[in-house]
Amino acid sequence: MLIRHGFGELLDQMELLPVLALPRRLLRRDEREMLGAPQRLRLALEELGPTFVKFGQILSTRPDLLPPAYIAELSKLQDTVPPAPWEVIKPRIEEELGGPLDTLFATFDPDPMAAASLAQVHAATLTSGDQVVVKVQRPGIRRTIDVDLEILYDLARLAQERTPLGRLYDLVEIAEDFATTLRNELDYRREGRNADRFRQNFADEPYIYIPRVYWDYTTGRVLTLERISGIKIDDIVALDEAGYDRHQIALNAARIIIKEVLIDGFFHADPHPGNFVVMPGHVIGAMDFGMVGHLSPHLKEDLVQLYIASVRLDSEGIIDQLIRMGAAQGRVDRERLRRDLERLLTKYQGVPLKEIRAKEVVEEIMPIAYRHHLRLPSDLWLLGKTLAMMEGIGLKLDPDFDVFAISEPYVRRFLWQMYSPTLLGRKLLTGVSDWSDFLLDLPKQVPRLLDQMERGDIQINVDIPRADSILSRLDRIANRLAISLLVAAFIMALALLIPTLNLVQPWQLTTWLVVSGFVVAVLLGLWLLFSIWRSGRWRGPGR
Repeated sequence: MLIRHGFGELLDQMELLPVLALPRRLLRRDEREMLGAPQRLRLALEELGPTFVKFGQILSTRPDLLPPAYIAELSKLQDTVPPAPWEVIKPRIEEELGGPLDTLFATFDPDPMAAASLAQVHAATLTSGDQVVVKVQRPGIRRTIDVDLEILYDLARLAQERTPLGRLYDLVEIAEDFATTLRNELDYRREGRNADRFRQNFADEPYIYIPRVYWDYTTGRVLTLERISGIKIDDIVALDEAGYDRHQIALNAARIIIKEVLIDGFFHADPHPGNFVVMPGHVIGAMDFGMVGHLSPHLKEDLVQLYIASVRLDSEGIIDQLIRMGAAQGRVDRERLRRDLERLLTKYQGVPLKEIRAKEVVEEIMPIAYRHHLRLPSDLWLLGKTLAMMEGIGLKLDPDFDVFAISEPYVRRFLWQMYSPTLLGRKLLTGVSDWSDFLLDLPKQVPRLLDQMERGDIQINVDIPRADSILSRLDRIANRLAISLLVAAFIMALALLIPTLNLVQPWQLTTWLVVSGFVVAVLLGLWLLFSIWRSGRWRGPGR
């Protein structure tokens, strides 16, 4: 598949061509190689099937791993396939829910409302009269994904060992993270819990509606949600005909994402227009909770600190914050990164915030992140894509939409919380507790550490450039210091002995020894001063 789409060089670099023993006709160039590498990669992933399509979609949110051209192309990956036959889907639902369909539902539409590679969605009515949508996982898809993931693991291990990319990234870990994400997406109980969490977070907010989960009709492979209806959020003509205030809808959409990010730390990570409808009262109805992002309190603080440094056009502050976050490694070319950031910040110097577009900023950050291998948490890249999509919806609804103006009071409130005495006191108490635990545990750990050092279990290797010359210089300094202390001690001791001697002629042997020793010690002191002066390490007054 990769060879057919022009990636024979990659397989050759991984030393797979001799193992595969492919016919030479497959190695010939064809018209597909007239396309760019990003387009060929997208076509190859689409042909490889659902697992690799999902992998490409996740890679499209990681500009730290791929150049911008690949990110843009992988964002076009389509996850639409013909629906599975009703004769296959019906037994799956009955098996999962444990009963005949006609006893579980009053009505069930055999024609799906939507179909994707992993699942399809049907409209139905419960025996209680509640209208619902039923998301059904395709039969056999788990087995297909397990096989595909094994192939992906093998490719990641080979690429880790045999390509330059493996020296920059832990490709096996990336494959494992993707496998975890995909398997979570296959568990519809998790998606149901995501919906419940959103309902709880927005319980007091009248401008958003989260559909109810019917847990009695939900399993790991079937999800039943309340069916909501409304006008698609980007259908401008229908919204105008219905008399909706588009500015108010844009405002509500912005409030949703700002609350998710700055307050809840839990956000809907797939906010394309198909997942949102406008309901009476300018209420936004949300759907599809399979892909979500998480922001820990610490990560939210890091994000706000980056935002503050960016608004101040402080490139050094941005680099320091990236290093604190672990995004910029210690070996990063700080000067080059500073120049790239200043070039970007200068472009926005003096530009009002309302004229800055999040989508443009994210797109301009992507090449910098790739060039310097900035490893920001994946949830932050997911957030960047989410903000760009929500901003696009907002601008379509209201051309004067200004997400920064709407977010300003939320950012101020978050900053106040960050530096409030209560939070700072809590952090201080946590630090004191950590140090007390460390100090209490230290007497137990030190003997173990010394015992391990004695057995040779602990080795410390320190590589210091020009270490030999530095050690030689330190050795000379130590020797000179030792001689200085000895000479000073001799001079002081002999000077104290001289007044006790009988200096009347003729001198006794003891007197000769003390006086001679004093003279020699003074001469040694003068020689030491002269040698220090000659070596250039002594500077007299006024120099």
